[in-house]
Amino acid sequence: MKPSVILYKTLPDDLLQRLEAHFTVTQVKNLHPDTVQQHADAFASAVGLLGSSESVDAALLAKMPALRAASTISVGYDNFDVDALNARRVLLMHTPAALTETVADTLMALVLSTARRVVEVAERVKAGEWKKSIDADWFGTDVHHKTLGIVGMGRIGMALAQRAHFGFSMPILYNARRQHSEAEERFQARYCDLDTLLQEADFVCLILPLTEETRHLFGEAQFKKMKPSAIFINAGRGPVVDEQALIAALRNGEIHAAGLDVFEHEPLAVDSPLLTMQNVVALPHIGSATHETRYSMAATAVDNLIDALNGKPEKNCVNPQVM
Repeated sequence: MKPSVILYKTLPDDLLQRLEAHFTVTQVKNLHPDTVQQHADAFASAVGLLGSSESVDAALLAKMPALRAASTISVGYDNFDVDALNARRVLLMHTPAALTETVADTLMALVLSTARRVVEVAERVKAGEWKKSIDADWFGTDVHHKTLGIVGMGRIGMALAQRAHFGFSMPILYNARRQHSEAEERFQARYCDLDTLLQEADFVCLILPLTEETRHLFGEAQFKKMKPSAIFINAGRGPVVDEQALIAALRNGEIHAAGLDVFEHEPLAVDSPLLTMQNVVALPHIGSATHETRYSMAATAVDNLIDALNGKPEKNCVNPQVM
């Protein structure tokens, strides 16, 4: 008899078939308590869990005594109580490499669209405001040769630096937990403390995971250190930024503009002041949202679960120490 797993995300047919070749699969719509209760026997016997965008905490784990591995279709894993997983010796798998290039594309798109006011002026054209040659009221700001500050020089930071350095001749500053010799050699990137980066960068790009250390890392003090002409970009995790402090910085002219793909609370509330600010580009968390990348992420997550439950979590494992 095949071991059983819980699937809480719709998969393409071929990937579902790949999963079913190894396991008995119970598909559920979410991990809410009523759903868990409805499928109590399946959750109790499941050795694997696969999906995304749902909370996996100690209360859920208590309903899954046989669980050995969880696989998330994402690079971020802040929805998981890693301490609770570790206590139960449950492996956690994620997809760190599958979305690197696509998220870097999104970051560069935010840099360009915010600096050149692409969304705003496109809407003005559609509204019939373009009636003569444009004047300074329509102008944006250059991107090429401006200084890019990257906070978090992981895979995505490296991919963004490549685009900025080779495509736009941008000097690169970066702040990270450690220095990256590859970034310095390939892109002439300069490692600096966060305050220096904030003071010198024309664009500040935040690409950090959400942890206890990074929550609200960016607040009033950080925005006050940025140039009034600087543009702030976030495509990491929303709660790394104190959103009210960001709104105040934009209102008060402490920074010039912001390009945001993530928010402190998602979906963004319809009454958020960010939605009425012309100097804000707000996207619905589309960082990895292409057909090709989402397929690759799902395929990686399926393979991750198969590998983990076969005792071979050789890559993409958040907590290999529990083995």
